[in-house]
Amino acid sequence: MDDEQEQPPEHGPLAGFTVGVTAARRADELGALLERRGAAVLHAPALRIVPLADDSELLAATKDIIGQAPDIAVATTAIGFRGWVEAADGWGLGEDLLARLRGVRILARGPKVKGAIRAAGLTEEWSPASESLAEVLDRLLEEGVDGLRVAVQLHGEPLPGFVESLRAGGAEVVGVPVYRWLPPEDLGPVDRLIDGCVARTLDAVTFTSAPAAASLLSRAEERGLLDDLLAALGHDVLSACVGPVTALPLQARGVDTVQPERFRLGPLVQLLCRELPARARVLPVAGHRVEIRGHAVLVDGALRPVPPAGMALLRALSRRPGWVVPRAELLRALPGAGRDEHAVETAMARLRAALGAPKLIQTVVKRGYRLALDPSAESKYDADG
Repeated sequence: MDDEQEQPPEHGPLAGFTVGVTAARRADELGALLERRGAAVLHAPALRIVPLADDSELLAATKDIIGQAPDIAVATTAIGFRGWVEAADGWGLGEDLLARLRGVRILARGPKVKGAIRAAGLTEEWSPASESLAEVLDRLLEEGVDGLRVAVQLHGEPLPGFVESLRAGGAEVVGVPVYRWLPPEDLGPVDRLIDGCVARTLDAVTFTSAPAAASLLSRAEERGLLDDLLAALGHDVLSACVGPVTALPLQARGVDTVQPERFRLGPLVQLLCRELPARARVLPVAGHRVEIRGHAVLVDGALRPVPPAGMALLRALSRRPGWVVPRAELLRALPGAGRDEHAVETAMARLRAALGAPKLIQTVVKRGYRLALDPSAESKYDADG
């Protein structure tokens, strides 16, 4: 019973971290998954989707396919394929489209797409177990596409090299642009996410589509903040992408990304649950285990939310654990503090109260403050220094 009483309060693995969500579609689902694991979530859709019924490009491609049947059709996403069929129904072209596709060799990227094809009353010829579009491309090129007309259902994602490789192989490619992306009508949330990255108040940003990543970078460039954003994403703010295609715009700018082995929202969240705690600074201070997260601190496993000014001070102290950090230096670390060193004392008092263990931070009279690093650890940091 005593052991149970000593256990710290339960909290999710992402407690104390703030995660930005750039998704337009399924943003609520991803946000809920993150929040259930304790994260604070900043929603900032970097794109909006052109409604299918209003999409003149999709209508034109549908009429083109009905007018002249392709030899092969490649279906890349289940939601995209279903959306295409539903949009055609809305235009009064659904039966004509399905009748045309019944005589076509259909390749599906994976099992979900296969299910959507069969739900429409069609049958796929082949689908790779890997869910890899590269494997679909390899199969087509091995069989030969010279002189063939190939319809490719696009899904707002660039398919790097896919269409170009088919054309280089002699195919006539008809793109079916299901769900085209445009910049969001309200840029406020995106701007707040960019500002949060630059200020390092975000710990990670999730990307579920390449266009969202490209859109965020483009908006930062418009605001003259691209270099600052890339610096933040390169060092302090983790870029978590649902898959390798999504990561391409970031990697092209030199940003390292992390991706789950399975390209799904659940594994993406599980990846963050491993990566973010592993990046947190852990120090033995005054007999306690202190783990410094984005907007909170774990003291012996108990979650302690800390105000932004307090986190700024704690980070400044943790860069040189055990060493005295002068008040003037701590003042510079405070967001918008001005020149009054009294602001440091006020923020420090609040930080100590938030941590619930005042002895973690020592006042060194007339000099500043220091983290009360445990002696054995202090020698280690002295050696490192």
